[in-house]
Amino acid sequence: MEKVVCTHPRAKRDYDIEENYEAGIELKGSEVKSLRANQASIKESFAIIRDGEVFLINSYIAPYEQANLFNHEPRRDRKLLLNKREINRLMGKTLIRGYTLIPLKVYFKKGKAKVDLALGKGKKAHDHRDDIKKREADREMEKAMKRRY
Repeated sequence: MEKVVCTHPRAKRDYDIEENYEAGIELKGSEVKSLRANQASIKESFAIIRDGEVFLINSYIAPYEQANLFNHEPRRDRKLLLNKREINRLMGKTLIRGYTLIPLKVYFKKGKAKVDLALGKGKKAHDHRDDIKKREADREMEKAMKRRY
């Protein structure tokens, strides 16, 4: 069972999602406490591959009030834990084909903090319009089917 902490509100609207990966996050103690209190945001965050490791950039985890002296920096780069084979695959796709690594959600699974990391391509303005047309056509079709029965 998983407890969702936060989601990326515009990820599926702004990107065509190709693949999903589950990655662990390397966190400090005060960051875990803040995540458990749902004090996080991945609204403006993304992931990059640096020196054969994957990092979550610009994610926000609020400082934990009771940690005072031992608190963490809210917007620090956090290392994501993936297999070497997965990292190599992601590196090839992001460098050669122009994909972006987007975090879709942060959640707890069996007591461990995880990130649902997606490999996606950015949508252009005409792609957004095509999605809207398709959604409206599907809605009209559903209405016609309901009227028929």
